[in-house]
Amino acid sequence: MNEFMFFINNVLVAGSVSGSIYAIGAVGVTLVFSIMRFAHFAHADMMTFGAFMVLALTTAFPAAGAGFGMPTAVVMLPVAMALTALLAVGIDKAFYKPLRAHGVKPIVLVIGSLGVTLMLQGVIRLFAGTGGQNLYVDDRKEIFRMVLPLEGVRVPVVITEPQLYLFVLTLVSVVALHLFLNRSRLGKAMRAMSDNPELAQASGINTNTIVAVTWVIVGSLAAIAGTLLSLDVTFKPDLSFFLLLPIFAAAIVGGVGHPYGAIAGGFVVGFAETLAVFNWNVLLRPYRDSFPDWLELPSNLAFVGTEYKIVVPFFILVAILIWRPTGIFKGKVI
Repeated sequence: MNEFMFFINNVLVAGSVSGSIYAIGAVGVTLVFSIMRFAHFAHADMMTFGAFMVLALTTAFPAAGAGFGMPTAVVMLPVAMALTALLAVGIDKAFYKPLRAHGVKPIVLVIGSLGVTLMLQGVIRLFAGTGGQNLYVDDRKEIFRMVLPLEGVRVPVVITEPQLYLFVLTLVSVVALHLFLNRSRLGKAMRAMSDNPELAQASGINTNTIVAVTWVIVGSLAAIAGTLLSLDVTFKPDLSFFLLLPIFAAAIVGGVGHPYGAIAGGFVVGFAETLAVFNWNVLLRPYRDSFPDWLELPSNLAFVGTEYKIVVPFFILVAILIWRPTGIFKGKVI
């Protein structure tokens, strides 16, 4: 049972954390693709920008969370969401909208997003430096340990405070997005534009408003994902380098253009990473005496080393493109 508890902590909990981050990030990628028909490579840098805004606000107002009974970084998250949404809308108006007005092909927008990526990386590094920084500047990170009431179990289930916030905000974000897309007029207009932009425009839908609302949602979700990841580990200016491939793999696995598919794809990629780097020798340890004498298990039975975890989404991406290019949800629109 203790080995199984180790499995829960290192696979189920860790996979849920990674999956939640990738799911929120992949939703932003798939929303941009479904509305504006291009792959936005700067999305991971928007996630980093949102986390950096929280870091700056937390450093400026370190005691702001005391009155709310929460970490200051969580209290500052709504402000960072608004700033990141404003950045997203500004980037669209400054870079992408002029390109769309000239009727360029989607590949030109993709190349433009690579330029935005380099610009955001440079700005973040200019002000944040190159080292990692802790978002807990005012208090210590709470760690919750729960020992299951089972005989012989001594290893507790370990969940940190940022992980609890991540699970709650992921659930809230998914439910809010579902209600928005299916119940509100703007959400239904977004679905119509995703299905047929020309018909939506001919029907009187203001496509400029839909594009702006899309960027507000995308920027807000990016700030949530980047901040909660930085809270759980640490903020690094190169955070986008480790996020870009997994969130795109999640979007493609779920079906490009399908938000619910992006959520499912995020958890598929997250659990695939944790299962690949988990040392399966731990689970086999209690049965070692029943193995033949000639069979000696290596000390590490992980499929890949932790330092190579980033290659897992790449292999998933290649496999999905070969086996099922449309993804789990067949690339349906929202």
